Amino acid sequence: MKNEPGDQPKVPIIRASELAQFSFCQRAWWLAVAQGYPPKNQATLSHGVSAHNRHFQHVQTAQRWHKASVFLLGGGGLLLLAVLLWQLLISYF
Repeated sequence: MKNEPGDQPKVPIIRASELAQFSFCQRAWWLAVAQGYPPKNQATLSHGVSAHNRHFQHVQTAQRWHKASVFLLGGGGLLLLAVLLWQLLISYF
């Protein structure tokens, strides 16, 4: 793998799951990464992917609700301020 002048060096990306797999069983890591053998626990892996996707959806929903609550609280605060200023102006004149 020769790099041309000006090219970025091609560095492999090492994911956390690969580190965990390597620390758990170096042979399994070697078979999967270096030899290309697929893991036998595909059902467990796809269940984990599904769980992560569901968690991601829940986090996105929570973030949307948080933004909506900040917007509504800010609007309510501005409305309260406007009412108080209005009452102050009415009582002053």
